Amino acid sequence: PSLMPGGPRSAYEALEPMLRSIAAQVDDGPCVTYIGTGGAGNYVKMVHNGIEYGDMQLIGEAYDVLKTVGGMSASEIAAVFEEWNESNLQSFLVEITAAILRTSDDLVGDGSALVEKVLDQTGAKGTGMWTVQEAAARLVPIPTIAAALEARYLSALKEDRTAASAVLAGPSTDAAPSVTAEEKAALVAAVRSALYASKICSYAQGMNLIRAAGKEYGWGLDLGSISRIWKGGCIIRAVFLDRIKAAYDVDAELASLLVDPGFASELASAQSAWRSVVTTAINAGVSVPAMSGSLAYYDTYRRTVLPSAQMVQSQRDFFGSHTYKRLDKDGVYHTRWSSDGVTETQ
Repeated sequence: PSLMPGGPRSAYEALEPMLRSIAAQVDDGPCVTYIGTGGAGNYVKMVHNGIEYGDMQLIGEAYDVLKTVGGMSASEIAAVFEEWNESNLQSFLVEITAAILRTSDDLVGDGSALVEKVLDQTGAKGTGMWTVQEAAARLVPIPTIAAALEARYLSALKEDRTAASAVLAGPSTDAAPSVTAEEKAALVAAVRSALYASKICSYAQGMNLIRAAGKEYGWGLDLGSISRIWKGGCIIRAVFLDRIKAAYDVDAELASLLVDPGFASELASAQSAWRSVVTTAINAGVSVPAMSGSLAYYDTYRRTVLPSAQMVQSQRDFFGSHTYKRLDKDGVYHTRWSSDGVTETQ
Protein backbone atom coordinates (compact mmCIF):
# COMPACT_ATOMS: atom_id res chain seq x y z
CA PRO A 1 0.00 0.00 0.00
CA SER A 2 0.84 3.69 -0.14
CA LEU A 3 1.45 4.74 3.46
CA MET A 4 0.92 8.28 4.77
CA PRO A 5 2.08 8.24 8.41
CA GLY A 6 1.84 11.29 10.64
CA GLY A 7 2.54 11.93 14.31
CA PRO A 8 5.85 12.31 16.18
CA ARG A 9 8.85 12.04 13.88
CA SER A 10 10.59 9.86 16.45
CA ALA A 11 7.78 7.32 16.18
CA TYR A 12 8.07 7.31 12.40
CA GLU A 13 11.82 6.83 12.55
CA ALA A 14 11.41 3.88 14.90
CA LEU A 15 8.97 2.24 12.51
CA GLU A 16 10.53 3.41 9.24
CA PRO A 17 12.34 0.16 8.30
CA MET A 18 9.13 -1.84 8.69
CA LEU A 19 7.02 0.76 6.87
CA ARG A 20 9.46 0.92 3.97
CA SER A 21 9.43 -2.86 3.66
CA ILE A 22 5.62 -3.21 3.54
CA ALA A 23 4.90 -0.15 1.38
CA ALA A 24 4.27 -0.45 -2.34
CA GLN A 25 7.52 -0.32 -4.30
CA VAL A 26 7.91 1.87 -7.40
CA ASP A 27 10.81 2.93 -9.60
CA ASP A 28 12.06 5.57 -7.17
CA GLY A 29 11.55 3.75 -3.88
CA PRO A 30 8.89 2.68 -1.40
CA CYS A 31 5.59 4.57 -1.32
CA VAL A 32 5.96 5.93 2.18
CA THR A 33 7.31 9.14 3.69
CA TYR A 34 6.94 11.01 6.93
CA ILE A 35 4.03 13.40 6.35
CA GLY A 36 4.11 15.61 9.44
CA THR A 37 3.12 16.01 13.06
CA GLY A 38 -0.30 15.43 14.57
CA GLY A 39 -3.00 14.42 12.13
CA ALA A 40 -1.06 15.32 8.97
CA GLY A 41 -1.10 11.76 7.67
CA ASN A 42 -4.84 11.30 8.13
CA TYR A 43 -5.49 14.67 6.51
CA VAL A 44 -3.40 13.88 3.44
CA LYS A 45 -5.14 10.51 3.12
CA MET A 46 -8.53 12.24 3.30
CA VAL A 47 -7.64 14.65 0.49
CA HIS A 48 -6.18 11.76 -1.51
CA ASN A 49 -9.66 10.24 -1.39
CA GLY A 50 -11.21 13.56 -2.41
CA ILE A 51 -8.95 13.68 -5.46
CA GLU A 52 -10.02 10.09 -6.11
CA TYR A 53 -13.66 11.26 -6.19
CA GLY A 54 -12.75 13.83 -8.83
CA ASP A 55 -10.75 11.36 -10.89
CA MET A 56 -13.52 8.77 -10.90
CA GLN A 57 -16.23 11.27 -11.83
CA LEU A 58 -14.14 12.68 -14.68
CA ILE A 59 -13.64 9.19 -16.09
CA GLY A 60 -17.35 8.50 -15.68
CA GLU A 61 -18.19 11.66 -17.61
CA ALA A 62 -15.73 10.74 -20.37
CA TYR A 63 -17.48 7.37 -20.64
CA ASP A 64 -20.92 9.04 -20.74
CA VAL A 65 -19.90 11.43 -23.54
CA LEU A 66 -18.35 8.66 -25.65
CA LYS A 67 -21.38 6.42 -25.10
CA THR A 68 -24.21 8.94 -25.32
CA VAL A 69 -22.84 11.54 -27.71
CA GLY A 70 -20.49 9.30 -29.69
CA GLY A 71 -22.84 6.33 -29.84
CA MET A 72 -19.93 4.03 -29.01
CA SER A 73 -20.32 0.51 -27.67
CA ALA A 74 -18.76 -0.73 -24.45
CA SER A 75 -16.13 -2.68 -26.38
CA GLU A 76 -15.26 0.36 -28.49
CA ILE A 77 -14.86 2.52 -25.39
CA ALA A 78 -12.82 -0.21 -23.70
CA ALA A 79 -10.37 -0.06 -26.59
CA VAL A 80 -10.17 3.72 -26.15
CA PHE A 81 -9.34 3.45 -22.45
CA GLU A 82 -6.79 0.73 -23.15
CA GLU A 83 -5.10 3.08 -25.60
CA TRP A 84 -5.26 5.95 -23.14
CA ASN A 85 -3.62 3.76 -20.51
CA GLU A 86 -0.52 3.71 -22.71
CA SER A 87 -0.37 7.54 -22.68
CA ASN A 88 -0.01 10.35 -20.15
CA LEU A 89 -3.40 9.23 -18.80
CA GLN A 90 -1.93 5.91 -17.63
CA SER A 91 -3.39 5.12 -14.22
CA PHE A 92 -5.03 2.43 -12.14
CA LEU A 93 -8.47 3.99 -12.64
CA VAL A 94 -8.12 4.17 -16.43
CA GLU A 95 -6.87 0.58 -16.42
CA ILE A 96 -9.82 -0.77 -14.42
CA THR A 97 -12.28 1.28 -16.49
CA ALA A 98 -11.16 -0.64 -19.58
CA ALA A 99 -11.49 -3.91 -17.67
CA ILE A 100 -14.99 -2.99 -16.48
CA LEU A 101 -16.05 -2.22 -20.04
CA ARG A 102 -14.69 -5.58 -21.23
CA THR A 103 -16.70 -7.51 -18.63
CA SER A 104 -19.85 -9.25 -19.87
CA ASP A 105 -22.96 -9.93 -17.81
CA ASP A 106 -22.45 -13.53 -16.69
CA LEU A 107 -25.85 -13.72 -14.98
CA VAL A 108 -27.77 -13.07 -18.19
CA GLY A 109 -25.20 -14.63 -20.48
CA ASP A 110 -26.16 -12.63 -23.56
CA GLY A 111 -22.75 -11.01 -24.06
CA SER A 112 -24.00 -7.59 -22.98
CA ALA A 113 -21.76 -5.27 -20.97
CA LEU A 114 -22.22 -5.70 -17.23
CA VAL A 115 -21.64 -2.00 -16.51
CA GLU A 116 -24.85 -1.17 -18.39
CA LYS A 117 -26.84 -3.30 -15.92
CA VAL A 118 -25.37 -1.73 -12.76
CA LEU A 119 -27.85 0.44 -10.83
CA ASP A 120 -26.91 4.06 -11.45
CA GLN A 121 -26.58 5.04 -7.79
CA THR A 122 -23.06 5.80 -6.56
CA GLY A 123 -22.27 5.24 -2.90
CA ALA A 124 -20.00 7.32 -0.68
CA LYS A 125 -18.29 6.60 2.64
CA GLY A 126 -17.60 10.17 3.77
CA THR A 127 -14.06 11.16 2.82
CA GLY A 128 -15.26 13.16 -0.20
CA MET A 129 -17.71 15.04 2.01
CA TRP A 130 -15.02 15.73 4.61
CA THR A 131 -12.68 17.01 1.91
CA VAL A 132 -15.32 19.44 0.62
CA GLN A 133 -16.15 20.57 4.16
CA GLU A 134 -12.48 21.16 4.93
CA ALA A 135 -12.02 23.11 1.72
CA ALA A 136 -15.00 25.35 2.54
CA ALA A 137 -13.68 25.96 6.05
CA ARG A 138 -10.30 27.00 4.63
CA LEU A 139 -11.69 29.04 1.71
CA VAL A 140 -9.94 26.76 -0.79
CA PRO A 141 -11.95 26.28 -4.01
CA ILE A 142 -12.19 22.64 -5.11
CA PRO A 143 -15.07 22.72 -7.63
CA THR A 144 -14.08 19.51 -9.44
CA ILE A 145 -14.08 17.47 -6.25
CA ALA A 146 -17.25 19.18 -4.99
CA ALA A 147 -18.99 18.46 -8.31
CA ALA A 148 -17.95 14.82 -8.06
CA LEU A 149 -19.44 14.57 -4.58
CA GLU A 150 -22.69 16.23 -5.63
CA ALA A 151 -22.90 13.96 -8.68
CA ARG A 152 -22.96 11.00 -6.29
CA TYR A 153 -25.74 12.61 -4.27
CA LEU A 154 -27.74 13.30 -7.43
CA SER A 155 -27.26 9.73 -8.60
CA ALA A 156 -28.79 8.55 -5.32
CA LEU A 157 -32.06 10.28 -6.25
CA LYS A 158 -32.99 7.42 -8.59
CA GLU A 159 -36.74 7.49 -7.93
CA ASP A 160 -36.90 11.27 -8.19
CA ARG A 161 -34.88 11.25 -11.42
CA THR A 162 -37.08 8.56 -12.92
CA ALA A 163 -40.20 10.58 -12.15
CA ALA A 164 -38.62 13.80 -13.39
CA SER A 165 -37.65 12.20 -16.70
CA ALA A 166 -41.33 12.11 -17.64
CA VAL A 167 -41.75 15.82 -16.88
CA LEU A 168 -38.50 17.60 -17.69
CA ALA A 169 -37.57 18.11 -21.33
CA GLY A 170 -34.06 18.00 -22.71
CA PRO A 171 -32.61 18.73 -26.12
CA SER A 172 -34.09 16.83 -29.02
CA THR A 173 -31.58 14.09 -29.86
CA ASP A 174 -31.71 10.67 -31.44
CA ALA A 175 -31.71 7.74 -29.02
CA ALA A 176 -28.93 6.16 -31.06
CA PRO A 177 -26.89 8.95 -32.66
CA SER A 178 -25.45 8.34 -36.10
CA VAL A 179 -21.76 9.21 -35.90
CA THR A 180 -19.22 8.58 -38.61
CA ALA A 181 -15.90 6.91 -37.93
CA GLU A 182 -14.13 10.22 -38.47
CA GLU A 183 -16.45 11.99 -36.03
CA LYS A 184 -15.89 9.27 -33.43
CA ALA A 185 -12.13 9.59 -33.78
CA ALA A 186 -12.34 13.36 -33.38
CA LEU A 187 -14.58 13.01 -30.32
CA VAL A 188 -12.24 10.47 -28.73
CA ALA A 189 -9.26 12.79 -29.22
CA ALA A 190 -11.17 15.76 -27.78
CA VAL A 191 -12.43 13.80 -24.76
CA ARG A 192 -8.89 12.61 -24.08
CA SER A 193 -7.68 16.22 -23.95
CA ALA A 194 -10.64 17.29 -21.82
CA LEU A 195 -10.07 14.46 -19.37
CA TYR A 196 -6.36 15.22 -19.02
CA ALA A 197 -6.88 18.96 -18.56
CA SER A 198 -9.67 18.41 -16.03
CA LYS A 199 -7.46 15.95 -14.17
CA ILE A 200 -4.76 18.62 -13.80
CA CYS A 201 -7.33 20.96 -12.26
CA SER A 202 -8.60 18.31 -9.85
CA TYR A 203 -5.13 17.50 -8.56
CA ALA A 204 -4.27 21.21 -8.33
CA GLN A 205 -7.31 21.74 -6.11
CA GLY A 206 -6.46 18.84 -3.84
CA MET A 207 -2.81 19.84 -3.46
CA ASN A 208 -3.81 23.42 -2.67
CA LEU A 209 -6.07 22.17 0.13
CA ILE A 210 -3.27 20.03 1.57
CA ARG A 211 -0.92 23.01 1.41
CA ALA A 212 -3.44 25.32 3.14
CA ALA A 213 -3.97 22.88 6.02
CA GLY A 214 -0.23 22.28 6.29
CA LYS A 215 0.45 25.98 6.68
CA GLU A 216 -2.32 26.43 9.23
CA TYR A 217 -1.11 23.55 11.41
CA GLY A 218 2.61 24.01 10.79
CA TRP A 219 3.08 20.53 9.39
CA GLY A 220 5.92 21.47 7.05
CA LEU A 221 4.51 19.34 4.24
CA ASP A 222 6.58 18.30 1.23
CA LEU A 223 4.04 18.23 -1.62
CA GLY A 224 6.53 16.68 -4.02
CA SER A 225 7.18 13.74 -1.69
CA ILE A 226 3.46 13.33 -1.06
CA SER A 227 2.72 13.09 -4.77
CA ARG A 228 5.57 10.60 -5.19
CA ILE A 229 4.20 8.11 -2.65
CA TRP A 230 0.88 8.06 -4.53
CA LYS A 231 2.58 6.46 -7.55
CA GLY A 232 1.86 2.96 -6.23
CA GLY A 233 -0.38 1.14 -3.81
CA CYS A 234 -3.32 3.53 -3.94
CA ILE A 235 -6.38 4.20 -6.09
CA ILE A 236 -5.04 7.35 -7.77
CA ARG A 237 -1.68 5.85 -8.68
CA ALA A 238 -0.66 7.17 -12.08
CA VAL A 239 2.32 8.07 -14.24
CA PHE A 240 0.95 11.62 -14.10
CA LEU A 241 2.22 11.95 -10.51
CA ASP A 242 5.84 12.10 -11.71
CA ARG A 243 4.93 15.38 -13.39
CA ILE A 244 3.42 16.75 -10.19
CA LYS A 245 6.50 15.82 -8.16
CA ALA A 246 8.74 17.46 -10.74
CA ALA A 247 6.68 20.67 -10.57
CA TYR A 248 7.04 20.88 -6.78
CA ASP A 249 10.71 19.92 -6.94
CA VAL A 250 11.27 23.00 -9.09
CA ASP A 251 9.14 25.26 -6.90
CA ALA A 252 8.04 23.95 -3.51
CA GLU A 253 5.93 27.11 -3.01
CA LEU A 254 4.12 26.79 -6.34
CA ALA A 255 0.84 28.70 -5.99
CA SER A 256 -0.97 26.16 -8.14
CA LEU A 257 -0.11 23.31 -10.46
CA LEU A 258 -1.94 25.32 -13.12
CA VAL A 259 0.89 27.86 -13.27
CA ASP A 260 3.69 25.33 -13.54
CA PRO A 261 5.12 26.09 -17.01
CA GLY A 262 4.71 22.52 -18.23
CA PHE A 263 1.15 22.12 -17.05
CA ALA A 264 0.21 25.64 -18.19
CA SER A 265 1.42 24.79 -21.69
CA GLU A 266 -0.56 21.55 -21.75
CA LEU A 267 -3.70 23.30 -20.53
CA ALA A 268 -3.34 25.91 -23.25
CA SER A 269 -2.97 23.19 -25.88
CA ALA A 270 -5.97 21.24 -24.54
CA GLN A 271 -8.39 24.08 -24.01
CA SER A 272 -9.97 24.15 -27.47
CA ALA A 273 -10.87 20.45 -27.29
CA TRP A 274 -11.82 20.81 -23.62
CA ARG A 275 -14.29 23.60 -24.40
CA SER A 276 -15.63 21.65 -27.33
CA VAL A 277 -16.35 18.56 -25.23
CA VAL A 278 -18.11 20.53 -22.49
CA THR A 279 -20.17 22.46 -25.05
CA THR A 280 -21.03 19.32 -27.03
CA ALA A 281 -22.11 17.51 -23.87
CA ILE A 282 -24.28 20.42 -22.73
CA ASN A 283 -25.92 20.70 -26.14
CA ALA A 284 -26.67 16.97 -26.02
CA GLY A 285 -28.15 17.19 -22.53
CA VAL A 286 -25.33 15.19 -20.96
CA SER A 287 -24.22 16.56 -17.62
CA VAL A 288 -20.46 16.83 -17.15
CA PRO A 289 -20.25 18.69 -13.81
CA ALA A 290 -16.66 17.75 -13.00
CA MET A 291 -15.32 18.59 -16.48
CA SER A 292 -17.24 21.86 -16.62
CA GLY A 293 -16.27 22.63 -13.01
CA SER A 294 -12.63 22.12 -13.93
CA LEU A 295 -12.97 24.40 -16.94
CA ALA A 296 -14.72 27.08 -14.87
CA TYR A 297 -11.91 26.80 -12.30
CA TYR A 298 -9.31 27.26 -15.02
CA ASP A 299 -11.12 30.20 -16.60
CA THR A 300 -11.68 31.93 -13.27
CA TYR A 301 -8.11 31.41 -12.12
CA ARG A 302 -6.60 32.84 -15.30
CA ARG A 303 -8.65 36.09 -15.36
CA THR A 304 -7.20 39.27 -13.85
CA VAL A 305 -10.59 40.92 -13.23
CA LEU A 306 -13.85 39.09 -12.47
CA PRO A 307 -16.89 41.23 -13.34
CA SER A 308 -19.19 38.76 -11.57
CA ALA A 309 -17.24 39.25 -8.33
CA GLN A 310 -17.43 43.04 -8.78
CA MET A 311 -21.19 42.79 -9.09
CA VAL A 312 -21.66 40.43 -6.13
CA GLN A 313 -19.54 42.60 -3.82
CA SER A 314 -21.47 45.68 -4.94
CA GLN A 315 -24.74 43.87 -4.16
CA ARG A 316 -23.41 43.00 -0.69
CA ASP A 317 -22.58 46.63 -0.06
CA PHE A 318 -25.98 47.74 -1.41
CA PHE A 319 -28.16 45.61 0.86
CA GLY A 320 -25.83 44.99 3.81
CA SER A 321 -23.29 47.84 3.90
CA HIS A 322 -20.54 45.23 3.74
CA THR A 323 -18.16 47.76 2.11
CA TYR A 324 -15.77 47.14 -0.75
CA LYS A 325 -12.27 47.91 -1.94
CA ARG A 326 -11.40 49.52 -5.27
CA LEU A 327 -9.07 48.54 -8.08
CA ASP A 328 -7.83 52.09 -8.55
CA LYS A 329 -7.52 53.40 -4.97
CA ASP A 330 -6.45 52.16 -1.56
CA GLY A 331 -8.88 52.06 1.34
CA VAL A 332 -12.30 50.62 2.16
CA TYR A 333 -15.51 52.18 0.85
CA HIS A 334 -19.28 52.15 1.26
CA THR A 335 -21.70 53.72 -1.22
CA ARG A 336 -25.25 54.78 -0.42
CA TRP A 337 -26.49 53.04 -3.57
CA SER A 338 -30.23 53.39 -2.95
CA SER A 339 -30.29 57.03 -1.84
CA ASP A 340 -27.93 59.80 -2.89
CA GLY A 341 -25.16 57.58 -4.37
CA VAL A 342 -22.50 59.22 -2.21
CA THR A 343 -19.41 57.10 -1.50
CA GLU A 344 -17.87 57.19 1.96
CA THR A 345 -14.40 56.13 3.03
CA GLN A 346 -14.56 53.75 5.95
